[in-house]
Amino acid sequence: MSHINVTINGRQYRMACEEGQEVRLLKLAESLESRIDSLRGKFGEIGDARLVVMAALTVCDELLDASHRIRSLEEELDALRNVRIAAADRARTTQVAVANALNAAADRIEKTTQVLNRTIGGGVAIG
Repeated sequence: MSHINVTINGRQYRMACEEGQEVRLLKLAESLESRIDSLRGKFGEIGDARLVVMAALTVCDELLDASHRIRSLEEELDALRNVRIAAADRARTTQVAVANALNAAADRIEKTTQVLNRTIGGGVAIG
């Protein structure tokens, strides 16, 4: 477990994180600090706790929107997968039908060839 110091709303906090996650935690803290600074610019000094709560609500709002978009995209992906599966099934059915038709045509050609060979072979030689 690693420990790093992050600055949020101008205050230092010592935070624990898993090994290798230090940079990510620092970036998260920087993002939150940036949101707080932006809100402070819009609303002025309205109190530290209120700024932090507003920043947290902003992050939660974005997270909720992202979750809805992800859910919508997952549903769209499922629908596309179903379409792909149905198309693959139709393609297989079509391939089988084409193969059967070609086999039937080949059988008819073979039978016709045999009939012609018997007819020509049994005929009178011209000479």
